[in-house]
Amino acid sequence: MKLLHSLAKLCAILAGTLLVFITIMTVTSVLGRDLFGKPIVGDFELSGAVAGAAVALFMPWCQAQRGNIIVDFFTSGASERAQGIMDRLGVLLLALMMALVAWRTTVGGLNAFNTNSGSTILGFPDWVTYAFMVPPLALTAVIAFAQSALGFGEAGPEANPELSI
Repeated sequence: MKLLHSLAKLCAILAGTLLVFITIMTVTSVLGRDLFGKPIVGDFELSGAVAGAAVALFMPWCQAQRGNIIVDFFTSGASERAQGIMDRLGVLLLALMMALVAWRTTVGGLNAFNTNSGSTILGFPDWVTYAFMVPPLALTAVIAFAQSALGFGEAGPEANPELSI
């Protein structure tokens, strides 16, 4: 699990870096537009592509830290063992869903590559965004499968302060 946590942390750092890039680009574009009448051409397209990749890149860290929403309204009265079983079943379902999403994102990326689809203004290739999304989606599935099979251990930032970003 330590390797998975390290990979998840690396993904989160990359996602944060991409968001900093979007922020700097947006501020530069707005200032360029207001001060010089010259915005960054295609800034909206790049922001959308990078934000999509960043969302996917944050998902492994969220799963590794058990940061996904757990609705325990109906299960709060259940025994600890029953809650553990339901948590593991829930994370197994999430793992299956993330594997499905990773697979379909791969198919979409291959289709975008084969058809040379790109953004309207810049022609930025769509497959690049898909390429940044597939590995973290697959990693999220692997982390969730591991949690389902091995349990959660001491997952979470309060249990592992050294893993907190």
